[in-house]
Amino acid sequence: MKNKMEYIIEETASPEETFQLGYVLAQKAQKGDIYCLNGDLGVGKTVFTQGFAAGLGITETISSPTFTIVQVYEDGNIPFYHFDVYRIGDEEEMDEIGYEDYFYGEGVCLIEWSERIEGILPEYCWEINIQKDLSKGLDYRKITMNKRKV
Repeated sequence: MKNKMEYIIEETASPEETFQLGYVLAQKAQKGDIYCLNGDLGVGKTVFTQGFAAGLGITETISSPTFTIVQVYEDGNIPFYHFDVYRIGDEEEMDEIGYEDYFYGEGVCLIEWSERIEGILPEYCWEINIQKDLSKGLDYRKITMNKRKV
């Protein structure tokens, strides 16, 4: 059972606002933090991640690492480990890339599609869910964030 510790809901009306929310959140990130980012295809996870990376001071182009599982960025204030586990067949594949070195390392992890590796996530992490609501506009996003204990 998940114990909700903090619960924040933000609404954005444009990709720029979604980017900015990621940026602001990253400003509070600390070494060892893990952010689990979930939402349907095309909901804005990559835009949010680009803002997050910019908030860490990373200047490299951020794209989804779908075929490499993890992309490492070390040119910011804190090392940034960007995971996309959409194509993971099972959690054992994470062992092959040495995920523990990243999860328990000196940087910050952001994991897209983290629900696919729920069984290996650390006890405490941030859970971020992005949802569309077309009745409120094409660019509307509801972003729910909570720090949880698994």
